Amino acid sequence: MSLDQIAGIAHEPTGKAKGAIVLTHGAGGSRESPLLVKICDEWARRGWLAVRYNLPYRRRRPKGPPSGSAKADQAGVVEAIELAHTLTGGPVIAGGHSYGGRMTSMVIADSAADVAVLTLFSYPLHPPGKPERARTEHLGSISVPTVFTHGTADPFGTIDELRAAAALIGPPAEIVEVTGARHDLGSKTLDVPVLAVDAALRLLA
Repeated sequence: MSLDQIAGIAHEPTGKAKGAIVLTHGAGGSRESPLLVKICDEWARRGWLAVRYNLPYRRRRPKGPPSGSAKADQAGVVEAIELAHTLTGGPVIAGGHSYGGRMTSMVIADSAADVAVLTLFSYPLHPPGKPERARTEHLGSISVPTVFTHGTADPFGTIDELRAAAALIGPPAEIVEVTGARHDLGSKTLDVPVLAVDAALRLLA
Protein backbone atom coordinates (compact mmCIF):
# COMPACT_ATOMS: atom_id res chain seq x y z
CA MET A 1 0.00 0.00 0.00
CA SER A 2 1.34 3.43 -0.94
CA LEU A 3 0.20 7.05 -0.89
CA ASP A 4 -0.46 6.74 -4.63
CA GLN A 5 -2.95 3.94 -4.04
CA ILE A 6 -5.08 6.13 -1.77
CA ALA A 7 -4.46 9.25 -3.91
CA GLY A 8 -2.80 10.77 -0.85
CA ILE A 9 -0.66 13.88 -0.38
CA ALA A 10 1.63 13.97 2.65
CA HIS A 11 2.48 17.03 4.75
CA GLU A 12 5.82 16.16 6.36
CA PRO A 13 6.89 17.45 9.77
CA THR A 14 10.44 18.58 10.45
CA GLY A 15 12.19 15.78 12.30
CA LYS A 16 10.76 12.41 13.31
CA ALA A 17 6.98 12.25 13.14
CA LYS A 18 5.11 11.77 16.44
CA GLY A 19 2.32 9.93 14.64
CA ALA A 20 0.18 9.99 11.51
CA ILE A 21 -3.19 11.52 10.70
CA VAL A 22 -5.27 10.74 7.61
CA LEU A 23 -8.09 13.07 6.54
CA THR A 24 -10.54 12.94 3.67
CA HIS A 25 -13.01 15.27 1.99
CA GLY A 26 -16.71 16.05 1.80
CA ALA A 27 -19.19 14.88 -0.82
CA GLY A 28 -18.49 17.50 -3.47
CA GLY A 29 -14.83 17.97 -2.62
CA SER A 30 -11.44 16.35 -2.94
CA ARG A 31 -8.12 16.15 -1.16
CA GLU A 32 -7.49 19.70 -2.51
CA SER A 33 -10.10 21.18 -0.13
CA PRO A 34 -8.60 24.37 1.38
CA LEU A 35 -9.82 23.25 4.82
CA LEU A 36 -7.96 19.91 4.57
CA VAL A 37 -4.80 21.65 3.37
CA LYS A 38 -4.86 24.05 6.34
CA ILE A 39 -5.56 21.30 8.87
CA CYS A 40 -2.78 19.08 7.49
CA ASP A 41 -0.37 22.04 7.59
CA GLU A 42 -1.23 22.55 11.27
CA TRP A 43 -0.70 18.86 12.13
CA ALA A 44 2.68 18.90 10.36
CA ARG A 45 3.63 22.02 12.36
CA ARG A 46 2.89 20.02 15.53
CA GLY A 47 5.29 17.27 14.42
CA TRP A 48 2.82 14.84 12.83
CA LEU A 49 2.80 13.30 9.36
CA ALA A 50 -0.53 14.44 7.89
CA VAL A 51 -2.06 12.87 4.78
CA ARG A 52 -5.08 14.18 2.87
CA TYR A 53 -6.51 11.61 0.48
CA ASN A 54 -9.29 11.03 -2.03
CA LEU A 55 -12.10 8.58 -1.40
CA PRO A 56 -12.58 5.84 -4.04
CA TYR A 57 -15.43 7.64 -5.82
CA ARG A 58 -13.22 10.72 -6.24
CA ARG A 59 -10.34 8.60 -7.55
CA ARG A 60 -12.69 7.42 -10.29
CA ARG A 61 -13.82 10.86 -11.46
CA PRO A 62 -12.62 14.37 -10.72
CA LYS A 63 -15.97 16.04 -9.99
CA GLY A 64 -19.49 15.33 -8.80
CA PRO A 65 -21.13 13.77 -5.75
CA PRO A 66 -20.40 10.29 -4.35
CA SER A 67 -21.26 7.54 -6.82
CA GLY A 68 -21.27 3.82 -6.22
CA SER A 69 -21.55 2.47 -2.73
CA ALA A 70 -20.76 3.91 0.67
CA LYS A 71 -19.22 0.51 1.45
CA ALA A 72 -16.61 1.07 -1.27
CA ASP A 73 -15.78 4.50 0.19
CA GLN A 74 -15.52 2.98 3.67
CA ALA A 75 -13.09 0.38 2.27
CA GLY A 76 -11.02 3.31 1.01
CA VAL A 77 -10.96 4.76 4.54
CA VAL A 78 -9.77 1.41 5.91
CA GLU A 79 -6.93 1.38 3.35
CA ALA A 80 -5.85 4.87 4.38
CA ILE A 81 -5.85 4.01 8.09
CA GLU A 82 -3.96 0.76 7.49
CA LEU A 83 -1.36 2.67 5.46
CA ALA A 84 -1.06 5.28 8.25
CA HIS A 85 -0.15 2.52 10.71
CA THR A 86 2.92 1.69 8.58
CA LEU A 87 4.19 5.27 8.23
CA THR A 88 5.52 6.43 11.61
CA GLY A 89 5.23 3.83 14.35
CA GLY A 90 3.30 6.42 16.41
CA PRO A 91 -0.43 6.82 17.08
CA VAL A 92 -2.87 7.11 14.18
CA ILE A 93 -5.70 9.66 14.03
CA ALA A 94 -8.31 9.67 11.26
CA GLY A 95 -11.24 11.77 10.18
CA GLY A 96 -12.62 13.99 7.50
CA HIS A 97 -14.97 16.73 6.45
CA SER A 98 -18.73 16.08 6.20
CA TYR A 99 -19.28 12.92 4.09
CA GLY A 100 -15.64 11.89 4.52
CA GLY A 101 -15.95 12.19 8.29
CA ARG A 102 -19.18 10.24 8.24
CA MET A 103 -17.57 7.40 6.24
CA THR A 104 -14.61 7.38 8.66
CA SER A 105 -16.92 7.30 11.69
CA MET A 106 -18.79 4.32 10.21
CA VAL A 107 -15.51 2.43 9.73
CA ILE A 108 -14.59 3.06 13.38
CA ALA A 109 -18.10 2.14 14.57
CA ASP A 110 -17.76 -1.17 12.68
CA SER A 111 -14.32 -1.77 14.28
CA ALA A 112 -12.99 -2.18 10.73
CA ALA A 113 -9.87 -0.13 11.54
CA ASP A 114 -8.03 1.05 14.62
CA VAL A 115 -7.34 4.70 15.52
CA ALA A 116 -6.42 6.60 18.69
CA VAL A 117 -8.73 9.56 18.06
CA LEU A 118 -11.47 10.36 15.53
CA THR A 119 -11.65 13.96 14.28
CA LEU A 120 -14.82 14.99 12.42
CA PHE A 121 -15.35 18.34 10.68
CA SER A 122 -18.92 19.54 9.96
CA TYR A 123 -20.39 16.12 10.68
CA PRO A 124 -23.60 15.90 8.55
CA LEU A 125 -26.14 15.03 11.25
CA HIS A 126 -28.96 15.20 8.69
CA PRO A 127 -29.62 16.68 5.23
CA PRO A 128 -30.29 20.45 5.41
CA GLY A 129 -33.85 21.12 6.53
CA LYS A 130 -34.55 17.43 7.23
CA PRO A 131 -33.72 16.80 10.91
CA GLU A 132 -35.96 13.71 10.88
CA ARG A 133 -33.41 11.99 8.60
CA ALA A 134 -30.73 11.59 11.27
CA ARG A 135 -27.37 10.04 10.40
CA THR A 136 -26.44 9.19 13.97
CA GLU A 137 -27.52 5.58 14.48
CA HIS A 138 -23.95 4.21 14.41
CA LEU A 139 -22.40 6.77 16.77
CA GLY A 140 -23.14 4.68 19.86
CA SER A 141 -20.79 2.00 18.50
CA ILE A 142 -17.77 4.32 18.35
CA SER A 143 -15.23 3.26 20.97
CA VAL A 144 -12.55 5.95 20.58
CA PRO A 145 -12.36 9.59 21.75
CA THR A 146 -13.93 11.88 19.15
CA VAL A 147 -13.65 15.57 18.26
CA PHE A 148 -16.48 17.33 16.41
CA THR A 149 -15.49 20.67 14.88
CA HIS A 150 -18.73 22.36 13.88
CA GLY A 151 -20.03 25.74 12.78
CA THR A 152 -22.90 27.31 14.71
CA ALA A 153 -24.63 28.17 11.41
CA ASP A 154 -24.19 24.74 9.75
CA PRO A 155 -27.45 23.72 7.99
CA PHE A 156 -26.51 20.03 8.36
CA GLY A 157 -27.08 20.19 12.13
CA THR A 158 -27.29 22.61 15.04
CA ILE A 159 -24.89 22.62 17.98
CA ASP A 160 -27.71 21.33 20.22
CA GLU A 161 -28.34 18.44 17.81
CA LEU A 162 -24.61 17.76 17.76
CA ARG A 163 -24.42 17.72 21.57
CA ALA A 164 -27.14 15.05 21.64
CA ALA A 165 -25.29 13.04 18.98
CA ALA A 166 -21.92 13.35 20.73
CA ALA A 167 -23.51 12.08 23.95
CA LEU A 168 -24.15 8.75 22.18
CA ILE A 169 -20.40 8.09 22.06
CA GLY A 170 -19.08 6.20 25.09
CA PRO A 171 -15.52 7.58 25.27
CA PRO A 172 -14.88 11.30 25.68
CA ALA A 173 -16.25 13.48 22.88
CA GLU A 174 -15.35 17.14 22.53
CA ILE A 175 -17.16 19.76 20.45
CA VAL A 176 -15.18 22.65 18.97
CA GLU A 177 -17.77 25.35 18.22
CA VAL A 178 -16.92 27.71 15.38
CA THR A 179 -19.14 30.75 15.96
CA GLY A 180 -20.96 31.92 12.85
CA ALA A 181 -19.38 29.33 10.54
CA ARG A 182 -21.37 27.36 8.02
CA HIS A 183 -20.60 23.93 6.56
CA ASP A 184 -17.22 25.01 5.11
CA LEU A 185 -16.04 26.06 8.61
CA GLY A 186 -14.82 29.41 7.27
CA SER A 187 -14.11 31.89 10.07
CA LYS A 188 -12.53 35.34 10.06
CA THR A 189 -12.04 35.36 13.83
CA LEU A 190 -11.11 31.81 14.89
CA ASP A 191 -8.16 29.66 13.79
CA VAL A 192 -10.14 26.50 13.12
CA PRO A 193 -7.17 24.16 12.41
CA VAL A 194 -5.42 25.20 15.66
CA LEU A 195 -8.59 24.66 17.73
CA ALA A 196 -9.29 21.27 16.13
CA VAL A 197 -5.73 20.00 16.54
CA ASP A 198 -5.60 21.23 20.15
CA ALA A 199 -8.79 19.29 20.92
CA ALA A 200 -7.54 16.07 19.28
CA LEU A 201 -4.24 16.24 21.17
CA ARG A 202 -6.11 16.80 24.47
CA LEU A 203 -8.13 13.64 23.83
CA LEU A 204 -5.03 11.72 22.79
CA ALA A 205 -3.35 12.62 26.09
